Amino acid sequence: MTALTQEEVATHTRTVVQGLEALRNEHNSILSGISSTLSSAHHPPDSNVIAEKAGILQRSLDQIELGLSEAQIMLALASHLQTVEAEKQKLRAQVRRLCQENAWLRDELASTQQKLQASEQHVAQLEEDKKHLEFMSTIKKYDADVQDSESSMEEKKDKSDDPVVDLFPDDDADDRAGLKRSGDFGSQASLAAMSPTPPSQFAQQVNAGYEIPARLRTLHNLVIQYASQGRYEVAVPLCKQALEDLEKTSGHDHPDVATMLNILALVYRDQNKYKEAANLLNDALAIREKTLGENHPAVAATLNNLAVLYGKRGKYKEAEPLCKRALEIREKVLGRDHPDVAKQLNNLALLCQNQISQEERRGVPKEELLGKYEEVERYYQRALEIYETKLGPDDPNVAKTKNNLASAYLKQGKYKEAEILYKQVLTRAHEREFGAIDGDNKPIWQVAEEREENKNKVKDSAPYGEYGGWHKAAKVDSPTVTTTLKNLGALYRRQGKYEAAETLEDCAIRSRKEVSQTNSHK
Repeated sequence: MTALTQEEVATHTRTVVQGLEALRNEHNSILSGISSTLSSAHHPPDSNVIAEKAGILQRSLDQIELGLSEAQIMLALASHLQTVEAEKQKLRAQVRRLCQENAWLRDELASTQQKLQASEQHVAQLEEDKKHLEFMSTIKKYDADVQDSESSMEEKKDKSDDPVVDLFPDDDADDRAGLKRSGDFGSQASLAAMSPTPPSQFAQQVNAGYEIPARLRTLHNLVIQYASQGRYEVAVPLCKQALEDLEKTSGHDHPDVATMLNILALVYRDQNKYKEAANLLNDALAIREKTLGENHPAVAATLNNLAVLYGKRGKYKEAEPLCKRALEIREKVLGRDHPDVAKQLNNLALLCQNQISQEERRGVPKEELLGKYEEVERYYQRALEIYETKLGPDDPNVAKTKNNLASAYLKQGKYKEAEILYKQVLTRAHEREFGAIDGDNKPIWQVAEEREENKNKVKDSAPYGEYGGWHKAAKVDSPTVTTTLKNLGALYRRQGKYEAAETLEDCAIRSRKEVSQTNSHK
């Protein structure tokens, strides 16, 4: 006899149930007929035979009822077995996924061990080189002036001394820092733009209340590491496979799918595939709006990411409403005076500044852009007020926002207003490092202006020794102080104060050199 499958057994059981129910109905009909016959005739001659038949029918009916009960139990058991089988298939899929992640981790461990061995060899070589250089330094000294001249030449080769050339955020590095916690990549300004949000704070806030689930963390960390190494041929397939698995198990409209879409968008953005990244972010935005609500902080983070991406493509007009909507959500959820609102105001102002520059390159008269300039100033001033109130005047975001506002003033030719802000940043940094300002403890900008005033009286009347130690203050808020020195120096040159400009630029070069030397010895 051929073995039946579980489905065939269930089908045959249902057929038997139908037959037994029909037989039960027939027996009930016959039994009721016999009962009526016995009740109509008082003493029929064959009453004993009829009673015996009724007893036989009743016993048969009891057996039918028992068979029906057993059939129902078999059907319930078949349904339970189907549920168990489905759960078993689900567990098998999870085991396959865990095995795959385990294989990824093993590969990564082997690669890390190889890199560690190579690093140890490199360190040994560097130690030998260091001994050789120390020996050479004992027999030859380099002229300090030549070194300063070389440093000045290198400084001139740096990207743009104009503080308003590159104002839109360049957030590649900080996106990865934030993504390690959230899966999202938020807006951070480049060094030239002086964003008010440090990477550590950004890492805590980038995903705005939606933590990356545990089942994605291992894969997420692998993708980040591969992408940071430029191994996109590995990172992209990992993301796509994980996205496919998530959509099969959870459906497309799930917050975890939106998180993975953000991760893949970051990888594409690192490859300069802005169009593909924008499509993924728009999809993630739609999912988060649908599942988390239109006013969720994670929606604001996605809007901000999308605005930054549009900005990188030069689509500032399309980016502006997205950034403004993100600002509205954060104001509604966090309050109008929250530091994250100030960060969003800075990003919006930076975006508008780039939009102004774009319009000016197209030949739009500056008079027609005055309203936009005023809007930028309002954003910066409000962000500055929030930071000073909530975080205090010594918070690094205050100095960075003042630099941003000063750059907006410079674009409009408001040199006096910009100069005041730069001096405020340098004065505060000086007070933190050297104490209260007095006649013998002057900030660097004051020393520079005194040298400018006395340049025709006595050459080098204020020798570098009087302020040479000041550049140590850059450690307090580097690179903000160094950038401010360069910006104020450029402003002095525009005003014809070349001696003051050289003083600040020289201090900035020395500060930058010392910071580089400090980092190299760590």
